[in-house]
Formats: sequence, C-alpha cells, structure tokens
Amino acid sequence: MAVSLRSLIESWDGVGVVTWVDGETGTWIFIAIHDDTLGMPSGGTRMKVYPGPAEGLQDAMRLAEGMTRKWAAIDFDFGGGKAVLAIPRRLEPEARRGLLQRYGRLLASLHGSFGTGVDLGTDPEDMLVIGREAPYVHGVDVEAGTSEDPGPYTAHGVVSGIRAAVAHVFGSNDLAGRVIHVQGVGDVGEPVARMLHDAGARLILSDLDTRRAEGLADALGGAETFEPHTAYRVSCDVYAPCAVGATLNDETIPELTCRIVAGSANNQLAEPRHGDALHARDILYAPDYIVNAGGAIALAMMGRGIRDRDRILTRIGGIEDSLGEILSAAAAADESPMHAADRVVEQKLAAARAARGLD
Repeated sequence: MAVSLRSLIESWDGVGVVTWVDGETGTWIFIAIHDDTLGMPSGGTRMKVYPGPAEGLQDAMRLAEGMTRKWAAIDFDFGGGKAVLAIPRRLEPEARRGLLQRYGRLLASLHGSFGTGVDLGTDPEDMLVIGREAPYVHGVDVEAGTSEDPGPYTAHGVVSGIRAAVAHVFGSNDLAGRVIHVQGVGDVGEPVARMLHDAGARLILSDLDTRRAEGLADALGGAETFEPHTAYRVSCDVYAPCAVGATLNDETIPELTCRIVAGSANNQLAEPRHGDALHARDILYAPDYIVNAGGAIALAMMGRGIRDRDRILTRIGGIEDSLGEILSAAAAADESPMHAADRVVEQKLAAARAARGLD
C-alpha cells in the first residue's frame, strides 16, 4: 500500500519535518530533522525527481536518520537532518537557481535549526547560491565566492573503509590485485576508482551512464565495464555501491557474488533486515554511514577553521581503524556489523542525553 505524507510523519520518531511547496516550480521541499542531541541537525540537500511527494519525504527521513548515526559514529557535535527538493522534472538553469534562492531563504528562516551541504543532485555551485541567502551552508565562503566539493574527501574515506574491510576478510589491507566493482562513477565514485587503481586494484566499473563508465575505464586502462542491469552478478572481492541507496534488497542480495560490500551510497540497505541477509550469506557489510563519512568530516573540520588538507585527510583516514574495531566486535558476536555500529551510536547518544539531563 502506498504511503502518505501524513502516515510518514505520524510514524516517524524524529524531531520534526519542515514542509514547503515552491509555487513557481511545483517542487516539494522537505527538511527532515531527526535528532539534535549532539548539536545542530545537519545533512545534505538532495534534488531529485520522485514518483510523488511522499517518496521524497520518505527519502529525507531515512537520510536524516542516517546522518544522526554518521555524526555520532565519527564523534562530531552535529545532529541528524536532511533536505530533499522533490522537483517535478529537470529544471532549466534559471528556474533551478530561483528555486535554490527561495530554498535558501527558507533555510535562513529556521535560524540555525538545520545546516546543509552537497548531496545527490546538487553541487558546490548550488551551495554557493544557497549560501548567499543563508549562513547555514557547510564549506561555503560567500565573500570569496567559493564552495568546497566534499566528493574527493568522501572518496578518501571510502577507500579507507575498503582497506579495513579487506584487512578483516583477507588478513591484509593491501588492495593490489583485489577485484573491486565500483557501481556509480560520479562525483565520489570516480575518485574512488582512481584511488583504487593507484593502489593496484583490478577494477570493474558500472554506471547508468554507460559512456561515463567506459570513458573512465579507458582513462585508467585495464578496467572492465558492465551493463548496470548485470552489475550485481559480477564476481568480485568488493562491491562498492557509490550511487543511489536501497540497492541491497530481496532481489539483489541473492545475486551478489562478492565477499564485501563497502561503498559511498547512503542507506544502501533497503531495510535493516537486509544487513542480516548479507551476514547470512557470509558477505561482510561495512556500514555506509561510517564508510562515507569522509566528506562530512572534511566540511565539519573546515567549519571549525581547520583548512590543512593533510590534517583533514589524516582524520578521515581514521575511518580505517574505527571500522576495523566495529568489524572485530561484530565478528566476536557473530552478527552483522550493522548491529555493532548501531550500538556504538546508541551509546554515544545515550551518554550525551544523560549529560544534558534528558534521560
């Protein structure tokens, strides 16, 4: 049965949802605020065409909850939130810019209740447009007219996470000779593929835009490409989903022929039970909100005035150790790493609530 806006809001355990319809473009705007225990709820702004408004809201809610976990897991003082601009169709540049300006003014009206950054469907230039209307945009310097692209930083964290997973399964974090399938070679997937290539991995690339995948394969040399509809059946050591979420589900999990799933896509599991389904198949699932935290770490550090690239990359590289500890704990309990990671998050949130006298 199709979900409705009302049923989604009534059943959600988050703090609240800001909803606004942009009359000029017909865009539904949802700002889902999941948790503010650790600080200002923050998360990216996604722009996408959905089947209907309810699907856009549902995506915002799931992504906001993922941000709560991400910030707690990487130990930064932000809460979980996400914005979705559910556009009815692809917008022309002038209409898109107007929408972003109006969204920026909506963001400003919340007076710091939500901070945002780049996500699927938006880019650093979009953030600059929004940032001229509201001061709550990460990685933007309005006076200088610049906006930081978190994609390469996210990619650095993904490769660190893959190293941790490979070390856990194969006994060494050396990626040379490992067969790694990168699904989606966009803003994050492309630098992930390049870094893996430099580390000596054997690459398999797939993307809905087959020409983009083929072009990157040619540029790297030696990489294979596969059609998107056959991608899940490709035999590999590591499957790295770096595009849309919810791709690990009842249909795709039985098709997987990998030992590890570790990628940048948000909310890779269609439902939490699919983490257990992967575990039952002896496929190691590296929780996405840890593996893809590099961009969030970078923007958070920049927001604190830390601009030294080496220092930022060192902090992002810590994902390898953090994930390694979670994978070891999950192995000891013979459970999906999803459960071990969620326990870490809940412990940090509980401690923060207790410190604030909320429990």
